[in-house]
Amino acid sequence: MPGLADVFLSEICYNDREQCYLAYLGDQPHKQGEGNKTMARTVSIGNQDFKDIRENNYFYIDKTDFIREWWENGDTVTLITRPRRFGKTLAMSMLNYFFSFRYAQSGDMFEGLSVWKEEKYRQLQGTYPVISLSFASIKSENFDSAYHRMIQELSDVFDQYSYLSDSDQLTDKDKAFLQKVDDDMDFDVAVKSLNRLSRFLYKHHRKKVIILLDEYDTPMQEAYINGYWDEMTGFIRSLFDAAFKTNQHLERAIMTGITRISKESIFSDINNLKAVTVISNKYETSFGFTEEEVFGALDEFGLQTEKPKIKEWYDGFRFGNCNSIYNPWSIINFLDEKRYVNYWANTSSNTLVSKLIREGSPAVKTVMEDLLQGKPFHTVVDEEIVFHQLDYDEYAIWSLLLASGYLKSMDGSYNDSGHYECLLALTNKEVEHTFENMFKNWFASVRTNYNGFMKALLSNNIRDMNRYINVITEGVISYLDTGGKPSLTAEPEKFYHGFILGLIVDMRDDYKIESNRESGFGRYDVIIEAKDRRHDSIILEFKVIDPERERDLHDAADDALKQIAEKKYAASLEASGVSPDRIRIYGFAFQGKKVLIKGGYLNEASMAP
Repeated sequence: MPGLADVFLSEICYNDREQCYLAYLGDQPHKQGEGNKTMARTVSIGNQDFKDIRENNYFYIDKTDFIREWWENGDTVTLITRPRRFGKTLAMSMLNYFFSFRYAQSGDMFEGLSVWKEEKYRQLQGTYPVISLSFASIKSENFDSAYHRMIQELSDVFDQYSYLSDSDQLTDKDKAFLQKVDDDMDFDVAVKSLNRLSRFLYKHHRKKVIILLDEYDTPMQEAYINGYWDEMTGFIRSLFDAAFKTNQHLERAIMTGITRISKESIFSDINNLKAVTVISNKYETSFGFTEEEVFGALDEFGLQTEKPKIKEWYDGFRFGNCNSIYNPWSIINFLDEKRYVNYWANTSSNTLVSKLIREGSPAVKTVMEDLLQGKPFHTVVDEEIVFHQLDYDEYAIWSLLLASGYLKSMDGSYNDSGHYECLLALTNKEVEHTFENMFKNWFASVRTNYNGFMKALLSNNIRDMNRYINVITEGVISYLDTGGKPSLTAEPEKFYHGFILGLIVDMRDDYKIESNRESGFGRYDVIIEAKDRRHDSIILEFKVIDPERERDLHDAADDALKQIAEKKYAASLEASGVSPDRIRIYGFAFQGKKVLIKGGYLNEASMAP
């Protein structure tokens, strides 16, 4: 996962006042033009370097209280999970510049910030050896490539301390180990590397080390997606055990990531870990922007009138008890471009999320239908993500979507069993558009045929419906039918529920679409209810050929139509005021990638041609 180019606001100035309200940076001076007009700061997009942002007086919101809060909590190993592009990388850069002895003479970059107000923190700055590394770039399709990238990252960290080779405090054995660390180091050397580097730095500086590991879970997500989970977890578990559990020369450590991977996967031996997830109360406002900070930024940039729309688009994240956190990446890009765009969604692929939904069960897709229509749902979520359960455990999927920022929790609390229960909903308008684009991409390869099918469906052209649906099914099922999964040609319900999501995206302005709901004496597959009663509403029922009941696709399609009639699926439409002569019904019969559609108006004497 790419890191955050998160930038911060140093002060809030109001055009109708002569003095600045120095809400965040104490007494730091601000730029001014003629008279009382305040010049808004430059927004530095893509800048992840705390020192560069401070020295150039770029737009910046002071988050240095995080340093004080973390230090005073006294946790030895802290894991902080937040969605991507929420300030994690910049926060790690800030910590590095604050604690590392390399920057002992650079404390002026913290002048005027909250942490600099206390003498003890001014004395603390620049007093520790710091090991800082990132796994953000560890994205590979196989373990060998991923492992090679990881040992390159570890080797690069050692290069920063090349002076240790000349240290009088290190033994010949120590220096021999240093010689083994390179881009082709052995597995055993790589596993011990952070532990040994901590020891060597302690010997040389006579002070325990601080380890900062950014985006720790990126290799794990890539391993899950690409099928080398066991190999990656074996290496990571051994590396972390040596670095964070058996490391006698560790003062403190912070890891950041998007997910809290289950203890059984990689943290089984680490008992001193304090995990802080989006549900936790610690560091609630340290990542992301609060509403006060966002509205202050809009004031500075003369965009006061945009506050309601900004809230609709980019608010909605909740960390702990703070239920109004804004996506910082989108905010800073909006300040720069002054346009409402899916900034956050466009920063990286949504590969994992797309995979989970498109390969998920019909129940998962049904919930997604509700979410897209603004309906929250009640569920249990787990702060720990068990990746191997994502293939079959719906709770694990919702937990991942919550941790990743696609969903927000409402009215959450721990039940008597210690599980966290809450209502989940799409986070904001930007996330809503993200899912719309995702579903459209599923049909991108057959978009022309998909549009043709939609036109035929709305105009009751059964011949064209059959022609287009078979082209669509062939293309989309081939795309969705990934290796290692049960064949979607044998589970067409996964196709048609994905198909329904596509319908929702394209039709929801004019139609209400629901699937797998009760009506009459059963549960229908799909109902497409026209909001304008002058247009037809449609019931769709899907059947897979059962060799013991149906001879061919025609029999299966006829059975689907009979089921609609016998189960009285039209009852819910009629109850909502839809006239029976405005209801059409269609039976879809599946056999592998082949589909046959029959149907017509509900009140026709025969549904079969």
